[in-house]
Amino acid sequence: MSNGDSTVPLLAARDLTKAHGRTEALRGASVELAAGEILAVTGASGSGKSTLLHCLAGIVRPDAGSVSYAGERLDALPEKRLSELRRTEFGVVFQFGQLIPELTALDNVALPLMLAGTSRTDAQARAGEWLERFGVRGQEALRPGEMSGGQAQRTALARALVTGPRIVFADEPTGALDSLAGEQVMTALAHTAREQGTAVLLITHDAQVAAYADREVRLSDGTVVPQGVTAA
Repeated sequence: MSNGDSTVPLLAARDLTKAHGRTEALRGASVELAAGEILAVTGASGSGKSTLLHCLAGIVRPDAGSVSYAGERLDALPEKRLSELRRTEFGVVFQFGQLIPELTALDNVALPLMLAGTSRTDAQARAGEWLERFGVRGQEALRPGEMSGGQAQRTALARALVTGPRIVFADEPTGALDSLAGEQVMTALAHTAREQGTAVLLITHDAQVAAYADREVRLSDGTVVPQGVTAA
């Protein structure tokens, strides 16, 4: 799907509100993501960062406001279409990877391709290429419980990017890692995203992680406050 006019953001949220019970997580948050851009959303714990990501990725629906992706209103789409987008055009990485514990690294990465109709042989071949790209070569037969945190998170990145998504949503992808493993994961993510022209929406509380982004915005009390450019 083409985005058409390059001046139109690939993803745009306008005046999002979302409450969890009596707690207002988002209070009129607005944010834009351009094609190929790496955007960091920072903020204190409890500021609504993960809720914002879930609304932008079509995982949850906002109570009010709009989310537009490449000309489609995500917040108005049926679940079937949202599921299709998450399989093909969106990749999601969570803090703890959320790999399927019963599957090997190879099969975890191949799974999105097989769900999209790719044969097992072809899916595994592509999965192996992506594991190698993210520095997990030789770990294909390991299950998540047998990997280090850094290996598991790089496997999760490979799974998120194997389908060639237009956007990767990364929710605190280094939060469970030590500083060296976190740096390796972010270097791999940023390099691969720029190489593929993939946009990244990065949720983090870590200034060193945010420094990998082209631009940073801060979420405070459920509202987005621009922070300016952070990287060339």
